[in-house]
This record gives sequence, structure tokens and C-alpha cells, in this order.
Amino acid sequence: MNRYGRLKEEYEKLEKDYTAEIAKNLDLQYQIDSLEAAYQSSRKEQQEIEKLHENTRRLKHDMKNHIMVIASHLNNGEIEQAKAYLSVVLDNLNRVYSYIQTGNSVLNYIINSKLEYAHQSGIQFKAEIENLPFANMGSVDFSAVLSNALDNAIEASMNETDKFIYVIIFKNRGYDTITVKNKISQSVLDKNPDLISTKADGDTHGYGIKQIKTITEKYGGIVDIYEEGGMFCISMMIPSE
Repeated sequence: MNRYGRLKEEYEKLEKDYTAEIAKNLDLQYQIDSLEAAYQSSRKEQQEIEKLHENTRRLKHDMKNHIMVIASHLNNGEIEQAKAYLSVVLDNLNRVYSYIQTGNSVLNYIINSKLEYAHQSGIQFKAEIENLPFANMGSVDFSAVLSNALDNAIEASMNETDKFIYVIIFKNRGYDTITVKNKISQSVLDKNPDLISTKADGDTHGYGIKQIKTITEKYGGIVDIYEEGGMFCISMMIPSE
């Protein structure tokens, strides 16, 4: 083999080794990012749980006082005052939400932080969640998909009179499935079938859809967008195996 041939062979080998090293480093960086996301979610989850426990202890203490006040009104025959006081107490209780525990720290943090924000924004929130690991998805990608879907639903609900979001996470025919629905007063798909982001005019459903599709398809998954029962729905189906 002449000098040119040797140099060419060495160059190609070096280039191949360099490419493999870059790929290995990128994979390592992705693992680090996923681990960091899981750690941060777990830490924030613990903080949320501690805050919830503190709120529960405070609520338990306050309820004793509330019952005594209501009992005092009733003993004095002050029925209307008792009703008014009880109405205020119930309003305060409605602002308290129950922490959702799924066994998945990333899912716990995202669902509960979005639920609390929705609750504070006057949006009713219902969740039915199976304990699924989403083992085939990196934590960063899982967080991005779920957060985008929930952010879209919350932001779109801000423009509605009937504010309601329904989240369903379950296994279906070999897919780990996330479905997020929100009430709509008029069809979004009739007005914007391609779901192009047009936040300036208040239609926010297109925001984040592209990222949701890109990440879901990266794992061989499927995104289904439809409307039923006066609700805008997006389902993300990730192969569980």
C-alpha cells in the first residue's frame, strides 16, 4: 500500500473513531440531562408534599375553630350567619387540591404543578392516571410532551367560560397513552385544521404541537388530535415495549 493509501485509511479510521466518540458523548449528555430532570422533579415533588402536609395541618387546626364559630351561630339561632360563614369555609376548601401520587416522580411534579396552577386560575381539573413508568422515554422528552400538552390546554381554557381539563394516562394495546382534553365553546379544528400557532388572536392549541409530534414520533409513537363532546383532545401513544 502506498503512502496515499495508508494516509487515507488512517484518516477514515480516525474519522470513524471521532464520530463514534461524539455520538457516545451526546448519548452520555442525554443521560445526564434525563437524570438531572428526574432529580429536580423528585426534589420539587418532595417540596410540594411537605407544603401540602403543612397546609393540611393548618387546615385541620383551622377547621376546629370554624366548627366552633358555626356551632356558636347555631346555638344563638343565627342560621343565616352560620350559612354565610359555612359558605366562606367551603369556598376556601375548594381552593385546596389533593396531591396526586403516581409512583413516577417526573409525572408527579408535572401533574401537580399544572393542577395547582389550573386550580388557582379557576379551571376545573380531573385526572385518571395509571402508574406507568414510560420506561422507553427519556425524562426530558417525557416532561416536554406532557408539559406542552397541559400548557396548551390550560392556556386555551383561559379564553373559555366553561373551564375544564381532563387528563387520562393509561396503557392501551401496548401503548403508554397520555390524553389531555379541554372544554371548547367552538371548534378549533374547523377554524385552524393544521393547528398553526396563532397566539396573537387567542388560538393557542397550535403552540407546542410540533414539538409533541416530533418527540412522540421519535419513539415510534402516534399523536391523535380530535374533538368530541365539546372538547379538544390530544392523545400521545408511546410503545410500551
